[in-house]
Amino acid sequence: MKVVNNQFKLNQMTKIKDEQLEKLVNQQSSLNSLLSRIGVVESQKHALLHEVAGVNKEIEEFKVELEKEYGSVNINLETGEYSKIENDEADKKD
Repeated sequence: MKVVNNQFKLNQMTKIKDEQLEKLVNQQSSLNSLLSRIGVVESQKHALLHEVAGVNKEIEEFKVELEKEYGSVNINLETGEYSKIENDEADKKD
């Protein structure tokens, strides 16, 4: 509210064109939708990372079992054949 010549004058609101408003509303709606989808994808990513951690833990536990049975070995994942790891080679891995 402004005082002009000792009289109160209300600020008049002006509007953008209806087409412009519609375009702004549509753009904001699209942005909100995309942000929502990103949230869903991030949530799925989080769940998948937990699954990866679980599989990695299972792999490490199974490696311990295999090492107890066969000792330190390299295993060919295609054939199942294994070869003993020499002490020098085992020391390099640590």
